[in-house]
Amino acid sequence: MVPRTRFIRQAATLAAALLLSAGTAPAAFAGNAPPPGASPAAVRLDAYWTPARMAAARPADTKGSEITPRVDGPRPGEYIPPSRSFDGIPQAGTFFWTDAKGTGRTCSGSVVRSPGRDLVLSAGHCLNGYSGTSPRRHLGFVPQYHDGAKPFGIFPVKNNGVYVAQEYYDLGAHAGARYDFGFAVTERNEHGALLQDATGGVQLLTGTGYFHAPVRMIGYPGGAPKPLECWSITTRWASDDPADPGTFPRIACDGFVGGTSGGPMLMPWPGGWAVIGVIGGYHTGGNTPQISYSACFGAATRALYRAAVTGAPPAGPR
Repeated sequence: MVPRTRFIRQAATLAAALLLSAGTAPAAFAGNAPPPGASPAAVRLDAYWTPARMAAARPADTKGSEITPRVDGPRPGEYIPPSRSFDGIPQAGTFFWTDAKGTGRTCSGSVVRSPGRDLVLSAGHCLNGYSGTSPRRHLGFVPQYHDGAKPFGIFPVKNNGVYVAQEYYDLGAHAGARYDFGFAVTERNEHGALLQDATGGVQLLTGTGYFHAPVRMIGYPGGAPKPLECWSITTRWASDDPADPGTFPRIACDGFVGGTSGGPMLMPWPGGWAVIGVIGGYHTGGNTPQISYSACFGAATRALYRAAVTGAPPAGPR
């Protein structure tokens, strides 16, 4: 556990570094008529996802909904850094889709750097089942969504463009918690822009272990007008639940509830940010709003990333 005064000093140092490294966010695209190269699917999604529909969308997961804290909740005397609502960053956003009953749903994600400049990282339990034949409809990713706005437009997920590890499909959300990550390949938006060209991207880091400081975690609570951010550290958590085996990065941050799953855990990186985890993994991200987890990014994450950027056939239920 980091003493509170030391934690505050770390956050202040990071904030100063960000002013030097983050740069200026790319300008949002504008225009009345879809330009050449615009995705027809994006034009339809832009019309469908009105501010009212986006505001009414509910979380796809139950992260942080445990009424009685379990053993994976806060430890006695543990400092829980507060979260705050803010307007977000271009590289983080939320998925919107409708389920089989027509209810709007959301889950968080982040834009990762890739050769195709079109890749979103999220949790496996967010992306599990997304496909062109899925009952999930009107599926798109909105970077830096806030207050009903789509400042960079909306990016449809390609048919057969969802990559979740085969182990996650085979083992399921709990036994396969170590593989709770995934990638979505997007189409151009309604303005004809590639995702990473519009927003920039974060660097994917794998093989860095469990201990990172300081970490900036971002997530979109379902139904909230803005995302949350929180500064903390990650440590190692060894599962004591045989239904969710493995070891996982663990982070204390208050207020992360349903909808925040898939949100990135970020560290400063030359030119902006690097992502070392996403909300998910152990107990699909944690049973309480104060404690979150991630699958540990390693060889399986690298292999899935390579499959996504090379266009290999995606895995699926056997």
